[in-house]
Amino acid sequence: MFDPQHWAGMPFHFWSVVFFVLGAMIGSFLNVCIHRLPREESLVSPGSHCPHCGTPIPWYRNLPLVSWLALRGRCANCAGPISPRYFLVELLTALLFLGCWLAFGVQSWALALVYCVLLAGLVVATFIDFEHFIIPDAITLGGVGVGFVGSFLVPALHRTDAPTVALQRCFLGAGFGAGVIYAVLRLGKWLLGKQRLQLAPGSRVIFTEAALVLPDHEIPYGELFYRPADAIQLDAAQVELVDRCYWNVPVRLTQTTLRIGEEEFPTESVPGFEAVTDRIVVPREAMGLGDVKFMAAIGAFLGWTGVLFTLFASALLGSVVGVTLIALHRQERSRPIPYGPYIAVAATIWIFAGDRLLKWWLGV
Repeated sequence: MFDPQHWAGMPFHFWSVVFFVLGAMIGSFLNVCIHRLPREESLVSPGSHCPHCGTPIPWYRNLPLVSWLALRGRCANCAGPISPRYFLVELLTALLFLGCWLAFGVQSWALALVYCVLLAGLVVATFIDFEHFIIPDAITLGGVGVGFVGSFLVPALHRTDAPTVALQRCFLGAGFGAGVIYAVLRLGKWLLGKQRLQLAPGSRVIFTEAALVLPDHEIPYGELFYRPADAIQLDAAQVELVDRCYWNVPVRLTQTTLRIGEEEFPTESVPGFEAVTDRIVVPREAMGLGDVKFMAAIGAFLGWTGVLFTLFASALLGSVVGVTLIALHRQERSRPIPYGPYIAVAATIWIFAGDRLLKWWLGV
């Protein structure tokens, strides 16, 4: 049973089925990551349970793809709806794993597995960024580390047989990926440093210890305060602190100071406050530092050529989708657009079609 020659002699499409089933199983775990990583919850404990009634889900009702269809997207205990995202992630991951085997299995099963690992990370980053506008460090910085390990173990990832050469190309790709996106971030900060948000008259804006809470969405301070000079500014009809109120005053908040009218306080001395206003000016980034680390992880796997393609293709995809959504009134101009999913899609295109695209571009 454990003889490698025995398994090597199995039909090619036996392994196609194995990769599809493996992908569905991994997709089930990715659903856990998508739900728990942004909330900083354990990926191990507690076990799978219904999000509505909290009932633990036994293994025979937690079969990838099958269980969601058999239960028609509902909890077997309370009949609460289970998001179609769970089925979608499992099916998408299964198809991506199958695609890796079909595309790279003849060349190397190890190469197919490394690409599967990268694609699993791209799936998690995509769904988390869409919902929370963040990409956790476990995916980005963890991806850089996994990229170095994968490059050493499978040098074919960087089109070489020498592990040392693969590590060099991995390091170059990660550095180029982080560097080029960081340059875009700084350029975008210089060109698009402020964003004026128009709110409904009498809108209540809440400043917590960690984020600016607007009527329709929340922005973490980490995405606003990048430089010491960055500031949130507004003219408030009313400001409410824990122990006092102000009327018809300008407000300016930076990383270190809060100015309300003529009074100034250290930021850490004011745990939170609320303001009533109809417009607010916030610092704006072309993209976040999470995208910088995300591109570094992609570069560790795909090298600098993959980074270059991913950069331009993701910008094109993001622009087309963003303009289309705004034209269809499905997206407000002032609302941020997560960039991570477009990076992930572009990187996926490069994985499966990069060689053909490069040959087409060079006229070969």
